[in-house]
Amino acid sequence: MGQQDQWQKIKEIVGAALEHDSAARVEYLDRACSDDPTLRAEVESLLSAHAHAGQLSEPVLGSGLPVPTATSRSIGPYRLIHELGVGGMGRVWLAEQTHPVRRRVALKLIRIGVFDQAILHRFEAERQSIAIMDHPAIAKVFDAGATQDGQPYFAMEYVDGSPITTYCDEKKLSIRDRLQLFVHVCGGVQHAHQKAIIHRDLKPSNILVIEVDGKPTPRIIDFGLAKAASPALPGETLVTQPGAFLGTPGYMSPEQADPACDIDTRSDVYSLGVILYELLTGYLPVEIAYWRNQPLEETLRHLRETEPQSPSTRISDRKDTSTACAAARGTEPGLLVSTLRGDLDWITLKALEKDRARRYGTPSELAADIERYLENRPVLARPASKGYRLRKYLGRNRAAAAVVGGALALLIAFAVTQTIELRRITRERDRANRITTFMTRMFEVSNPSEARGNSVTAREILDKASQDIQSGMAKDPELQAQMMSIMANTYHSLGVFSRAQPLAERAVDIDRRVLGPNHPDTLQSTVRLANILRDRGHLAEAEKMLRATLPIEEQVFGPEAPETLSSMTRMGAVLFDEGKYAEAEKIKRETLTIQERVLGADHPDTLNSMNNLANILSAQGHYAEAEKLHRETLEGRRRILGPDHPDTLSSMNNLANTLRDAGQYPEAERLYRETVDAQRRILGHDHPATLRAMSILALTLQDEGQLAEAEKLSRETLDAQRRVLGPDHPATLSTQETLAIDLSHQGRYGEAESLCRGAIAAVERTNEPGGIANAWYNFACAAAVGGHRDEAIEYLRRAIDHGLGEPDAIASDPDLKSLQGDARFQALLERLRHGSAKPNR
Repeated sequence: MGQQDQWQKIKEIVGAALEHDSAARVEYLDRACSDDPTLRAEVESLLSAHAHAGQLSEPVLGSGLPVPTATSRSIGPYRLIHELGVGGMGRVWLAEQTHPVRRRVALKLIRIGVFDQAILHRFEAERQSIAIMDHPAIAKVFDAGATQDGQPYFAMEYVDGSPITTYCDEKKLSIRDRLQLFVHVCGGVQHAHQKAIIHRDLKPSNILVIEVDGKPTPRIIDFGLAKAASPALPGETLVTQPGAFLGTPGYMSPEQADPACDIDTRSDVYSLGVILYELLTGYLPVEIAYWRNQPLEETLRHLRETEPQSPSTRISDRKDTSTACAAARGTEPGLLVSTLRGDLDWITLKALEKDRARRYGTPSELAADIERYLENRPVLARPASKGYRLRKYLGRNRAAAAVVGGALALLIAFAVTQTIELRRITRERDRANRITTFMTRMFEVSNPSEARGNSVTAREILDKASQDIQSGMAKDPELQAQMMSIMANTYHSLGVFSRAQPLAERAVDIDRRVLGPNHPDTLQSTVRLANILRDRGHLAEAEKMLRATLPIEEQVFGPEAPETLSSMTRMGAVLFDEGKYAEAEKIKRETLTIQERVLGADHPDTLNSMNNLANILSAQGHYAEAEKLHRETLEGRRRILGPDHPDTLSSMNNLANTLRDAGQYPEAERLYRETVDAQRRILGHDHPATLRAMSILALTLQDEGQLAEAEKLSRETLDAQRRVLGPDHPATLSTQETLAIDLSHQGRYGEAESLCRGAIAAVERTNEPGGIANAWYNFACAAAVGGHRDEAIEYLRRAIDHGLGEPDAIASDPDLKSLQGDARFQALLERLRHGSAKPNR
């Protein structure tokens, strides 16, 4: 039979079939096509297309394009296995690809008999639509081509799955599981929209579900009705001709049912809303069974105008089927209704809005609201009242809400007065927490590490608060100790050690009494106090406190915890200050090794340990290694903390110390001057770190013979240290001794002697180990420079009696040069070398 005759016969059978009702139509087709299954399939397909479109398209038979035959069992590298389905546009076959890879594919070909230009365009559009998309929820296109007869085809991923609604019902997935699966579908449709593709025929049979690694995974197929949201080329469009009717009744949007209305991405959002409705309830929002036998225009009007019931209402009204519907969702009818009522009703009905301006704008917006529901957060589809937000908050914190609710119920059951007291305590605690937060933020501004040189305007507030803290928070000792620690830290950062110590001591006493000696807060407050004692010069007390705390911290925090490593760092610093260099070096190297492994080489705590180890090496005369470490630390702190950070300035000062000890005075002086200028600008003129740098600069100027400038700087530093640190502080006494030696070099021995005797008297009052030996040694240097040899020998002997060591350093000290030929001086050195004196710092 020729092409024209074949098409004419198909048209005659279809026309006659349309004159019969549904039951008679089946009987007629059995008679008319009984001997030709292929003809029967063609006719049924066109009848389906007519049901969707309301018209038949005349094929273009005079175009020279051959009629597709598809009679061969192989097309190119594909071997046809069996037919999977027939649509209004084409047939889909299960095929096996034989090369270059071996796999099963779904092969789609244009059907015989509808091989017209419009169908060709739509077929090509589908092929291009799927080809440009790449998303896990969209079936992939592998290949495209044409048969030898010119029949177009394309090969795509074979999805051996079930429609999404069928899969969910068979697996009895809960509402939550269905929603999570549906979110993935929304992601695939959103991807298509981002590629400017609108599907236009989303329905369960076009969303198949397979299992990947045991998890359900959706695949969207059949973009046969897809259109481009924007033309691909100037003048080119995939928009359906005006008046055409495409889509599946029941799933199509109201605008698809209106031939005069244009289509955009919100049509797919409506179809997704229908699928969501069906997943939740098992029903379509707008039933069309009755309307199928009505005139087409009446059916379309019904789709455009009928407002759906909410999902929860639909289940409530269908008493006869609600039990089976709930069972398919793993629940009971009552629970299903309560689950759907509220957020899910709002979300579904917003997706099904007839007015697309009130609909979700994109699939991703719909998915986002579903995810909000799943996370117990307020959804955007419904008005958010205060009560609604509160319920959502409690839903996200069910365990905590249950505990609080149970506690409140018990309190109410036993006594109303207890509930009132609980509320009063809660209000007071909330108020105390707000005070803590406010004061913490206020005091942080006073910290030089944060202020970077700004004027410390909070000092007066801090002084007043420290006076009021004893009485103001006596009823809440735990909060009182916390506030005292905050204020002590702030005073310490400002260099006001005399005000920091009593606050820190009081905080430790309260923590030990209220929390216990091994509580983490107690251990931390104890370490803070030890650090303040060290900076005040009370080294023996600080060492004792740290030695007692460290073993407990190793048990509570762990041997490599940041808190334990911080205490080890402080212990090494105290031992260094006491002159116990060997022990200090051992603990510093151990700490640094752990920090480099646990924290990293650029961590501030690691850099701090490198700095301290370099100081210890320099004190032992290992200048080359110390200088290398100091330069690495300085570079790291400049990079990590910035050039003006106090720790960076401390590294610069320590590098200058090492260079000075190694005799590199010009470079040391330059670094000292840079450090002093920066610290005055950032920390202030009276900060202890600034004063310490000024004192060492004065000592360097003295080494270089710049005695007048050294004297002026020493006097300025000494006055400030006496005012800020106190006259008996080790740093104050060290500057005092430096000034005495400077005056001796200028021949003003009387003034120098007075300063030295005052320093010795102060050191004897404080009774710090090593301090008396240093004081007598500096007195001996002043006497030797002043030409008082006998007194210098006597003062040196007293220094040795108090533990002075390092005979080689003493023998090479230029201030003792005048004693070199004296037999008594040599005898004292021999005494040191043979160990008759205790080793000194």
